[in-house]
Amino acid sequence: MAGNGPPPKANDRRVRRNKDTVPQTVLRWERAEPPELPDFRIERDGDLVEFEWPERTREWWRMWIDSPQAEHFGSSDWQFLLDTALIHARLWRGDASAAAELRLRVAAFGATPADRARLRMVFADADGADAGRGASGQPTARERYGALRMVSGGQGERASGE
Repeated sequence: MAGNGPPPKANDRRVRRNKDTVPQTVLRWERAEPPELPDFRIERDGDLVEFEWPERTREWWRMWIDSPQAEHFGSSDWQFLLDTALIHARLWRGDASAAAELRLRVAAFGATPADRARLRMVFADADGADAGRGASGQPTARERYGALRMVSGGQGERASGE
């Protein structure tokens, strides 16, 4: 099965720090509102019939609309994702040949943790939401054990006060 390889190293861990030979093109950002899944007709047995989106594809589409990535989607991103929804619908109707293309397309949007790592996506509010504490909100290890100090003594020595 083909893939994209491991996520890239962080810049400060790279041995070679060659500059990009091709300059970047900076575009003006315009956020686009997500479209609804469209109503349309398809040809089936010589007749035009209304296309019905599988319920699973409707849930998948709503998941993308609600995803953190969606706030960074422009109009061309939504159009590409809309075409991807048709592939998703094919898969959920039993066309397993659509799986590879679907996997490649959703990877471009950061669908899995590995995809997000490869795209260098991180969730910004993760540490701010709990003030740097774990999900439980309990004190950190540094707060619990920060005052402890290691006492070293040679073998056979006794701690003072014994």
